[in-house]
Amino acid sequence: MENYIVSARKYRPHSFDTVVGQRSVTKTLKNAVQNNRLAHAYLFCGPRGVGKTSIARIFAKTINCLNPTEDFEACGECESCQAFNENRSYNIHELDAASKNKVEDIHGLIEQVRIAPQVGKYSVYIIDEVHMLSASAFNAFLKTLEEPPAHAIFVLATTEKHKILPTIISRCQVFDFNRITVEEAVEHLKFVAEKENLTYEESALHVIAQKADGGMRDALSIFDQIASFSGGSISYQQTIENLNVLDYDFFFRIVDHSLANEVSELFLIYDEILQRGFDGQHFITGLAKHLRDLLVSKNPNSLKLLDVSGDIREKYLEQAQKCPIHFLFKGLKLLSEAESRYRTSKDQRLTVELSLYELGVVTVEKKKVVRT
Repeated sequence: MENYIVSARKYRPHSFDTVVGQRSVTKTLKNAVQNNRLAHAYLFCGPRGVGKTSIARIFAKTINCLNPTEDFEACGECESCQAFNENRSYNIHELDAASKNKVEDIHGLIEQVRIAPQVGKYSVYIIDEVHMLSASAFNAFLKTLEEPPAHAIFVLATTEKHKILPTIISRCQVFDFNRITVEEAVEHLKFVAEKENLTYEESALHVIAQKADGGMRDALSIFDQIASFSGGSISYQQTIENLNVLDYDFFFRIVDHSLANEVSELFLIYDEILQRGFDGQHFITGLAKHLRDLLVSKNPNSLKLLDVSGDIREKYLEQAQKCPIHFLFKGLKLLSEAESRYRTSKDQRLTVELSLYELGVVTVEKKKVVRT
């Protein structure tokens, strides 16, 4: 039996062109390689799981490649590339500042920097979570970072740029990484599913991408979890069940009954949601997002802000046509107030039900105002 490799590792990008969602960063680095304009220090900033360390490794591999391709990617076949692929390269050095953040660790790194590479032109030093270095470690690192040997390039990665000393930032080229959009994550998940011979529903991949909150690594980890749970066929229903996500259908029903002023039905739906183990805070947040998405769906110019699959998008468009603007604005205001009251309320269920009652009579109140 072959050893199982999680998707986040198995499908980790191996070239600039295979990186997901960071085109401006990869293009700038490729141009720097092409024009031989390499800086001695780079600072990669951004959320977790968006490709900071992966791009640092690709960059290190590319600048040491003995036979780069015409579009300045690593060839993957020369001795230097083979060493990178097999994790035996002496040209790349990684330090995890989360665990090695003392001044002694930096002194050891400074001693290592003096040694020239045996194969290739550059030694690349990747320091992950660099913001966790102690103040004394930062100070010890400053001189070397400013004037390193010609063969040394530093790539510092962090999720908390604001914690890094301005003197460190001023010595680096700074790259701010984007969150991975839902569409980008879904496209990559489709690619992985097809490679793994898994069947899927696109709406399920959208739920996974939304749950990952902008991190490709998180999306792939959730994807593996759902693939194991579902036995190789990733369906929307299994995905929301495993991830404890409220089905869109609940919110569509809530809005339909609110427009029809059927308050008792709203209470019954909320009771069903509670019986399934969801709490009121989860419900309020989900319903507020649903109303926001309906508001977005009212205007074709803002429709691009709707991060859902095609079939659910059609349902949003259809329901948005039924919803008066005043109903959506009033509903968002009611839910915002309910969310602020919920945590301190002694009867949290009643707090939510009162908001649902008010939502269910919004259109009735509007009619009374118009008649008056």
